[in-house]
Amino acid sequence: MEMLRIFRQFKQILLTTAFLLVAVTAMSQVKKRPVPRKAAVSKTGSSQLNDFLFLAGDADVTFTFPTGFKEAKVLNNEDFSFDYGIELPNEFAVWFQVRSQKKDWQNYMALKNDPTKQTADPDTAYIAKGSALAKSLSDDKTLIPRDIDQDVLTRYNANAGRAYLINLPDLAETNHYKYALVLAIEKDHTGTIIAICFTDEKNPEFFKNVSQISQFIKFKP
Repeated sequence: MEMLRIFRQFKQILLTTAFLLVAVTAMSQVKKRPVPRKAAVSKTGSSQLNDFLFLAGDADVTFTFPTGFKEAKVLNNEDFSFDYGIELPNEFAVWFQVRSQKKDWQNYMALKNDPTKQTADPDTAYIAKGSALAKSLSDDKTLIPRDIDQDVLTRYNANAGRAYLINLPDLAETNHYKYALVLAIEKDHTGTIIAICFTDEKNPEFFKNVSQISQFIKFKP
């Protein structure tokens, strides 16, 4: 009887072990559902655009990449410092420079009553910036600035601005474009937008493209 009891116990152990082996094998063959990985894609586009949006945000400027355009290479050296460019290839291009004037305004207000530390009003900085860029790029000996109309400034949520229509020397750095329109725009106590628009033809299509710039870059209201 003792041998029979031991045999039955041994048989039960073998059956239990076999069942566990089958179960473990079955579980190991069940494939885990792969966890989808998020693509490492910037929400705003290229790194250049991200950097530009950071500068724009600091100056309370909004920018939306326009349909039909592509990114353009811009000059950024000791002579010219542009932040971002877009183009309609072989037709029209725009280079942007955006700067915040907030800290300059704060310093100006803090020092304006001290005759030994007075600085220029930051709200007029756009005049010097636009003039300097126009003269640096231009093939003209004399430049005639034009104040930007108030209805145009309103579209940019800006307070003041000047424009320079210039002839360009034939240079590879400016993609051999023949003409440029320099727009220097400011919002009081906030910042400046410089936009240089390049073309080979001073035709209605060029000025139509220029007029649409305020649809994708402007100061916040």
